[in-house]
Amino acid sequence: MLNYYSYPHSTSEKWVTFVHGAGGSSSIWYKQIRDFKKHFNVLILDLRGHGNSKPRLKDTFNPKYTFDSITNDIVEVIEHLKIDKSHFIGISLGTILIRNLAEKRPELVQSMIMGGAIIKLNFRSQVLIKLGVIFKSIVPYMLLYKLFAFIIMPKKNHKKSRSLFVNEAKKLYQKEFIRWFKLTSEINPLLRFFRAKDIKIPTFYVMGAEDHLFLPSIKNIVAKHVMSTLFVIDNCGHVVNIEQPQTFNNQTIRFINSLS
Repeated sequence: MLNYYSYPHSTSEKWVTFVHGAGGSSSIWYKQIRDFKKHFNVLILDLRGHGNSKPRLKDTFNPKYTFDSITNDIVEVIEHLKIDKSHFIGISLGTILIRNLAEKRPELVQSMIMGGAIIKLNFRSQVLIKLGVIFKSIVPYMLLYKLFAFIIMPKKNHKKSRSLFVNEAKKLYQKEFIRWFKLTSEINPLLRFFRAKDIKIPTFYVMGAEDHLFLPSIKNIVAKHVMSTLFVIDNCGHVVNIEQPQTFNNQTIRFINSLS
């Protein structure tokens, strides 16, 4: 089972589950835990191969992961803790996993909060991934990761987010990085399906105004999906929960409370 940390609340029945992105770990939520555990039961977890979730023995000879298998890891923890329903908060690739979980097990999902969400890869993103596919076995993975981090978070005020993600990614092994990178072959058809289907679960997108790769497509999707809303944070890039934690916390807690 994935490594996880839970923070039970003495009176609240609401659960909030945090899902990090590729190359991160549960530690990226350190600016959220204190505020959220005042109001809710909190669950944070490390995705497979990240943080303290070591690659499993059966994955030793598995060259590729799938979004469904990684989503099932999250469901396993939810069921183990006997959580009937949770609000889910994700960042970056974690938002794809949450949306996939909502597709497979909608009864578990009370709402989705998508920070730095990915719903479509623009031309620049697709070129970046194709270059990564070509060079992933030749170029040291940290060099690739640093390049990706810089292209997604290029500004001076994004430096803290870049550094945190690069430092977390250093804990991955090259094989693990390649397994996760191979997920990119699944991304386009999956995102196309998500864009086409309005899942009818309350969804709150929190995006940085400087998230140049992903914000335009989120604006489009919010205009089409009836239960989706968007909050844009000024002077902020892709990793909204780290760059503007207080705004992120205030807005997301307000959103969860508005649903009760």
